[in-house]
Amino acid sequence: MTTDPERAGDASDMESVEDEDDTHRASELSSQILCRPDVLAALQDRLHAQMLENLPAPVKRRIKALKQLQLATTNIEAKFYEEVHKLECAYAKKCAPLYQKRSEIVSGAYEPTEEQCVWESDEEEENLTNDMKTKVKIEEAKDESKDEAENENIKGIPDFWLTIFKNVGMLAEMVQEHDEPILKHLTDIKIQFLESNPMGFTLEFHFEPNDYFLNSVLTKEYYMKCTPEKSDPFGFEGPEIYKSKGCTINWKKGKNITVKTIKKNQKHKSRGSMRTITKTVQNDSFFNFFTPPVVPEDSDADIDEETQALLSSDFEVGHYIRERIVPRAVLYFTGEALEDEDDEYEEDEGDDDDVDDDDDDDDDESANVVTITPKPGVPWKNPDDCKQQ
Repeated sequence: MTTDPERAGDASDMESVEDEDDTHRASELSSQILCRPDVLAALQDRLHAQMLENLPAPVKRRIKALKQLQLATTNIEAKFYEEVHKLECAYAKKCAPLYQKRSEIVSGAYEPTEEQCVWESDEEEENLTNDMKTKVKIEEAKDESKDEAENENIKGIPDFWLTIFKNVGMLAEMVQEHDEPILKHLTDIKIQFLESNPMGFTLEFHFEPNDYFLNSVLTKEYYMKCTPEKSDPFGFEGPEIYKSKGCTINWKKGKNITVKTIKKNQKHKSRGSMRTITKTVQNDSFFNFFTPPVVPEDSDADIDEETQALLSSDFEVGHYIRERIVPRAVLYFTGEALEDEDDEYEEDEGDDDDVDDDDDDDDDESANVVTITPKPGVPWKNPDDCKQQ
């Protein structure tokens, strides 16, 4: 039987095209897998599980012994963090008088002496030339004569804590315009440590008498656990915040800025008549900070994504205030602490010019995000990794 060369050639071409299609589909599938970290991770986990399953029985037995040793190490690590927390509580008591003196200076209750007001940067002024010294003195004299009457009435450091809140991106996002008049009355933020059962800390926001609420102190409590989970003991990475509790704000009549009243028109289904109803809804405000999401008592209860995100944000803000804002308040007021945080970030080489236009929005949204890397002994870890209780 004679084979038609043209038909043979067509069949060969068809097979070649099919091979190319298969190769292209395989390439696309590989690209999709590489672009899906979750799929890739699942494949890696499956391969790893198969590898462990195929190990000889004596090796599996010895691995169990190693896990017993690892569990004992984890329990010792938990005790270490408990001791670190106790040490931190002891040193916090030593810092308390210094923070109290800071509060008195900020509020104007105490005027520091000339000796207490000397700072290293003052020595730089001594190195100025005589001409510059004279000029500075003249300008200072003019300013003093112009503003002398106003300066005499200034007490402490006005808007100290409000300025800090507006300087820090994480807090600035929370502060609304209608919050600012209230935060002008914030005189101090203090930390009270809970040493055990449970471990944790309380943030105390002290306010002078104001036209908005009756409370002199607003509190926010954060509770931590420092015990490895029985279901996942090797997931333990140190103390973790698992719950927070706010306080009730006793707002004066008509001054509650955390709610707002809106009007809504409703149409009757059958008669077609219209009516206007008023509805009270939550209003954006920093003071919503004192009404955190409720964490279910049942540790196995599911938490929806929105609540989980709110909890994560709440834990991060609480930790940040406790770990950075309160201990270094004056440096956040002057902005020096913000410069130090900027220095902690390094730009990747070669990425300066490789920015797509599509990523501009993402860059803008992440510009004020502060990433906190806990140090050993710091009672916090990424809430996204925490199992809520």
